[in-house]
Amino acid sequence: MKRSTIILFLLMMAGIAEAQIRLGQSRFQSSRPVDILELNYSKPQKFRIAEIKAVGLSTLDEIAVVSLSGLRVDDEISVPGDAISGALKRLWGQGIIGDVKILVTKIDGDDIYLLLELTERPRFSRVEFTGVNKTQEGELKDKIKIRGRVVRDDVLATSQRNIRQYFVDKGFLNTEVKVVQERDTTLPNSVKIKFDVDRKSKVKINEVLVYGNEEIPDKRIKGKLKSTKEHPRLHFFREMASRITNTTPQSAKEAIVYRNPVTEEEIKNYINKNFKLNFFNASKFVAKDFREDKDNLISFYNSRGFRDAEILADSTYRHSDNTINVAISLEEGRKYYYRNITFVGNYLHEDAILQNRLRIEKGDVYDKEKLQTRLNYDPQKGDDVSSLYQDDGYLFFNIEPVEIMVQGDSIDLEMRIFEGPQVTVNSVSIQGNERTSDHVVMREIRILPGQKFNRSLLVRTIRELSQLGYFDPENIEPDMRPNFEDATVDITFILEERPNDQIELSGGWGGFFGFVGTVGLVFNNFSIKNIGDFSKWRPLPVGDGQKLSLRVQANGRTFQNYSISLTEPWFGGKKPNALSFSFNHSVQRSIDFRNPGQDLGAFRITGATLGLSKRVTWPDDYFMVSHSLQYQVYDFDRFGTTFGLSFPTGRANSFTFNNTISRNNIDNPIYPRLGSNISLATSFTPPYATLNQNVDRESPDEERFKWLEYHKWMFDATFYTPVFGSSKWVISARTHMGFLGSYGDRIGMIPLERFVLGGDGMNFNNFALGQEIVGLRGYENQVITPGGGPFRGQGQPFGGVVYNKHVMELRFLVSPNPSATIFLLGFAEAGNNWGSYADYNPYNLKKSAGVGARIFMPAFGLLGLDWGYGFDSISEFDPRQTGPSGAQFHFTIGQQFR
Repeated sequence: MKRSTIILFLLMMAGIAEAQIRLGQSRFQSSRPVDILELNYSKPQKFRIAEIKAVGLSTLDEIAVVSLSGLRVDDEISVPGDAISGALKRLWGQGIIGDVKILVTKIDGDDIYLLLELTERPRFSRVEFTGVNKTQEGELKDKIKIRGRVVRDDVLATSQRNIRQYFVDKGFLNTEVKVVQERDTTLPNSVKIKFDVDRKSKVKINEVLVYGNEEIPDKRIKGKLKSTKEHPRLHFFREMASRITNTTPQSAKEAIVYRNPVTEEEIKNYINKNFKLNFFNASKFVAKDFREDKDNLISFYNSRGFRDAEILADSTYRHSDNTINVAISLEEGRKYYYRNITFVGNYLHEDAILQNRLRIEKGDVYDKEKLQTRLNYDPQKGDDVSSLYQDDGYLFFNIEPVEIMVQGDSIDLEMRIFEGPQVTVNSVSIQGNERTSDHVVMREIRILPGQKFNRSLLVRTIRELSQLGYFDPENIEPDMRPNFEDATVDITFILEERPNDQIELSGGWGGFFGFVGTVGLVFNNFSIKNIGDFSKWRPLPVGDGQKLSLRVQANGRTFQNYSISLTEPWFGGKKPNALSFSFNHSVQRSIDFRNPGQDLGAFRITGATLGLSKRVTWPDDYFMVSHSLQYQVYDFDRFGTTFGLSFPTGRANSFTFNNTISRNNIDNPIYPRLGSNISLATSFTPPYATLNQNVDRESPDEERFKWLEYHKWMFDATFYTPVFGSSKWVISARTHMGFLGSYGDRIGMIPLERFVLGGDGMNFNNFALGQEIVGLRGYENQVITPGGGPFRGQGQPFGGVVYNKHVMELRFLVSPNPSATIFLLGFAEAGNNWGSYADYNPYNLKKSAGVGARIFMPAFGLLGLDWGYGFDSISEFDPRQTGPSGAQFHFTIGQQFR
């Protein structure tokens, strides 16, 4: 208002008795000024608003702005008065006006003509960043979202603060953000904004100081601060100097140059005993993570009986430019124990039964977390107190532990129970299945209308739906709506579909075979029924849960593989009996590079398989039994001696009856946390030697192996267990065994269908047709194989008749995002491969260890990269390799089962 020339002064200071108000013209009008009107402020005059106009607008609507002022035509106002001052306040309060003047353009008797002369605030037209990468820029734009908004100081300050906080949360505590504004000449009344970000270095934690702890040592407490870790190098030098010199240096630098010398042997001994680098938790300080760590620390104390434990104070203070110290002051309190536990309100089950389910005895350490788990939900065992009731329909069951007496270090608990009515399932429905047909989902649901409510069946249904692979397992939510009066419940399963068809476009280096390209298509929700309904083509007909797989691998003429398979998981539509059919053809050629177009030999396999599998209910309903018939033709063209056969050219046939008994109760197919997957697979051929007495061990190989005679046994078991009290950390323990046998000595052991061990375990990287491929990280592909290396093609069969392999992995989930699930792992594994049962020694194993990473993307499946170090020599397989195998990198595509 101070810049206005002709304006209504609405708020006057005390002591002013009289003033003049000019009637004048706006800078937007061309008419000449009207005469001056003398007004007495001690005697306000009343006018009727005859007209209101607004000028100076570029993007705002005139009618809307006038409406926002609160002034209306025909309103009676006092000049000066509250109506005009209120209009100014309302327009300013919108935050979209930079300057506003209310002018009088005309007075005609009791009529007054008003003009709102406005200046709009400019708007942000473009947002730019410097000092950040493309990923960060995209995340920051989503975070601040100021494009198109009105330029205001508070908006800029908030954006600046949010950008800085974004980097502070990543450990850049010293981040500075500068704001630069430039007028955008390409758009009217617009401003370009640029945020200049200087992240500086990450701030590390030099030391975590703990005070007040007497019962639990510092090392244990620091271990519970999962995301608040001391910098390993600084911690090492500080601890080393303290332990060896019996002093407490003030800094890492002082520890390094401490006047008492430290020998190299002492350093090595200390590192081996005490120093452990943490590869999964950085030493950066993040306030949010620190708050979570403090809560977890108190939960840990509570689980050890310290129910009164609390953090009295905590602080962070600067240690150097790039490091801080973290101090925590604790009060542990007394350690408590359970004494008397009683139950009230239970009519269906006796106290002894409930106590047996609770599994907490008198004298046990007081543990809130364990108490809640045993009362309400134990995901690992499922035999908590609540399950006793809720698996029998008592959905409204509730149990509340009440501390009725605390005496000394002992606590008496009273379990107050409300059993409620027995609930019946009224309806079950599904939502979110846009691509998948209802019947495909409903046939997997175990809890049905008319049944008594059963929590175990509800949990089992969630598992079955996640196993389909069509929905995000992290977002399968049952929406339960109980009705207490009717004792019923309506259940709706909320589903979130995810892409599950896979496209495999990959390449691998096959040693002698060179580069091999792979093109594969897997349609996991295919529908034969919808082939004629083009509205269901996305891009192929979908919705019925059938699986169609097409795959081609090729490297010119050297190696080619073609396969197709189709599986109907509910053959007949009434029971989960899966019918499958597959066909494959592979060819491997030895090329004469001196004569282009000429082959030195070729090996072809052509086969077809027809299988039927079904779920069974005994011993429990996690079991599945499958049977299949397989016929394969092995065609050798100057290639038989490579497998230890006496003839270079000929044909062998294999007709097998395959059986598999498996049990799978893992909770998530992509990143399992609980459960196991166990299978025993067998293959049997007819005893041809018994049927044809003219063929024996002395017969030519062409007759002896015209029809392959063998039996094969494969055992695989995998177990998953969460550790460290977190769903992100999981231990996976696996064991694999394979045995190849004959029906007697009349024919002996066949040279095909043997085991090839070593490397990544992928078929397209090994090209061992007619063999069973088994990986062993830390060693090259196929190297742990009898008859390999320099013995290949020298009359000795290629492959082992028995193998063992054992694996232990520690996994850490980085991202559960269904579009890109990522986890890291550390592994130790051991295995070996023997050419005869006489040489079999299950304790003679080739050992390795390493680290790796996995990423699952729906379009490409599971991709993996491992680094492994082989500790043992493979000289018995290749005398040229005398030392340890050493370091190896392995790239994998797809789920590796062995």
